[in-house]
Amino acid sequence: MFQAVSLSRVSQAIVEQVKVLIRQGRLTPGDRLPSERALCERFGVSRVTVREALRVLEASGLITIRVGARGGAFVTSPTSEQVGEGLADLLNLSPLTASNVTEARMVFELGIVPLVVERASEEDIAALREMVTAHQAALGANQYTVSMSADFHTRAAACTHNPAIEMLVQSFHGPLLMSLREAKEAAPLMGPRGVEEHSALIDAIDARDTKKAMAIMREHLQRTADRVNAPTQGETPSDS
Repeated sequence: MFQAVSLSRVSQAIVEQVKVLIRQGRLTPGDRLPSERALCERFGVSRVTVREALRVLEASGLITIRVGARGGAFVTSPTSEQVGEGLADLLNLSPLTASNVTEARMVFELGIVPLVVERASEEDIAALREMVTAHQAALGANQYTVSMSADFHTRAAACTHNPAIEMLVQSFHGPLLMSLREAKEAAPLMGPRGVEEHSALIDAIDARDTKKAMAIMREHLQRTADRVNAPTQGETPSDS
């Protein structure tokens, strides 16, 4: 299956060959790659080069390396967390604005509300309520952070039980935090109202009321959008 490679970027060429074989189905999760020595012979490269390629494949979540008598490099499937981290790196390096992020949230998070309402299990709802209880305590202790808000939205998206949606939400975690921090700078008192809306959203999910859940999420996200689009406007305590 493998072919000798040129000396230019040899380790990357090995990585690409392995990726092609996985895409073609000639290598599947659980398959064991040949030994380092065998790979060196088949690719016509040094062991250092093979090891570098294996490290790249492992970091990409395409293989796992086991040690011991039954060890070796085994083909695996990247988890949603690993894929999400890769996308997150790209997003974090992109020139995104808080307004860009919030606009995307309006489309994406509103779009998945019907799935959340339909598929959320009793365990999901209990987990969300537990989060809100902890967040209310943090508010009382003046320790509530935007990370807590982001965690709630990530957990709510997981109620869809769709790995692709979870992966996208995880990849968006960094930009989400950035937009929430900017919104908080514009309106420091948003936290209490946000937690109240999180609690109301859970009640709507529990009641399987899609229309109400959509309305709560829309108002919740729109308020953040208004803040990042008009950062010079302050917020009075009655708006919190």
